[in-house]
Amino acid sequence: MSSSSPVTAAGANGARGRSATRVHGHLQKPGSTVLLERDGDTEVRRTLLPGGLRVITERVPGVRSASVGIWVQVGSRDEPNSVAGAAHYLEHLLFKGTARRSAAQIAEEIDAVGGELNAFTAKEHTCYYAHVLDEDLPLAIDLVSDVVFDAVCAEDDVETERGVVLEEIAMRDDDPEDLLHDAFCTALMADHPLGRPVLGTEQSITAMSRTALNGFYRRRYTMPRMVLAVAGNVNHKSVLTLVRKALRDRMVGDKLPVAPRTGRARLSSAPRLVLHTDDTEQAHMMLGVRALDRHDERRFTLSVLNAALGGGMSSRLFQEVREKRGLAYQVYSSVAAYADTGHLSIYTGCQPDRLGEVAGVVREVLGEVARDGLTDVEVARAKGNLRGGLVLGLEDTSSRMSRIGKGELAYGDYLTVEQTLDRYAAVTADEVAALARELLTRPLAAAVVGPYDHTDDVPVQLHEVSK
Repeated sequence: MSSSSPVTAAGANGARGRSATRVHGHLQKPGSTVLLERDGDTEVRRTLLPGGLRVITERVPGVRSASVGIWVQVGSRDEPNSVAGAAHYLEHLLFKGTARRSAAQIAEEIDAVGGELNAFTAKEHTCYYAHVLDEDLPLAIDLVSDVVFDAVCAEDDVETERGVVLEEIAMRDDDPEDLLHDAFCTALMADHPLGRPVLGTEQSITAMSRTALNGFYRRRYTMPRMVLAVAGNVNHKSVLTLVRKALRDRMVGDKLPVAPRTGRARLSSAPRLVLHTDDTEQAHMMLGVRALDRHDERRFTLSVLNAALGGGMSSRLFQEVREKRGLAYQVYSSVAAYADTGHLSIYTGCQPDRLGEVAGVVREVLGEVARDGLTDVEVARAKGNLRGGLVLGLEDTSSRMSRIGKGELAYGDYLTVEQTLDRYAAVTADEVAALARELLTRPLAAAVVGPYDHTDDVPVQLHEVSK
């Protein structure tokens, strides 16, 4: 693969004399387009439209599908405590109807072309997306734009979806892994907004009014906070034509995009142990430490450390916990990176009477890696794992769309695949060892879901880990 230097070109409607925003090392004015990458017939282009909406496309010749997503810089961390869960509640509500379409019509139109229309809410963003045949891209862009920009948010729909969201919370509570993840975030982040569940609580959802939801929608769903990303067998100029048609009179003014999130999280409380009592056959455990934010240049080193620690069947944790001792069927590690903090976590599920032993083995592995680092073979294998995962994901237009859309929203920048692979390849065993010493000696948070009535009933190894 090869990449070109970005080239800035003036838009068709001109951009001279307007304010500009810096993107990929270049100043970009409303109405202008930047070529971010050209690799053979594949191209990535970005246009800043009047009103502050960013449109980024990746042309992938030879495929028959196209994926479109509108990424909104709003998530659960942006909610006041009084409306915890509003971002996710709103995600449900927007599909209930627009000024032009009922909920039934939205479903019928996407079903008629065999496509997928959906959305998800995270802690720092929300995404509305569609996956269709390339010939149905006009419908997909119109549908997604209509849902995001012109939802009615009717009172009756607020009440209907309240019941749906409450059922989703109940379903989360019946899923030990989902419940565990939320408990772990609370254990690690305490009273910080990142420590709250994306779904909100039964109390906050029950109390939320249509006025509060609609106000949240009108304040947060603005073009400068959004990126419209498209990947597949598409043409950038044609996409712009479709976007302009779908949004009509909304693209006005010289507003600039909201800058990517930055800063340092104010985490006042120390990590701790959180228990959710549940009469499950297995005990589910998650341990972890506060780690790097997504702007930290060592994030590539952290990815290598994570892959070697618990990213596959050859990883340290998998070998020690499952293969050598047979203590658990599933064990893995994962990384989450936010604008101002992050975490490295380890999950496993086991028989309740083995939880103490499993926690002890995990602690032992973390201690060994913190003290001795990883072998050159482990580092090389982890880098190969990351390379394969990234490149294989490029065969799916939805993955490509997510990569360019989320990257633009999070960084206001574009890193080519080749540049990303080069960053992984450049990681050394010494760098991994240094980062392991820094992170794996930090206080661990612990979350447990299982048949324990009180935290005192949880094995002592977990109390020790959480100190």
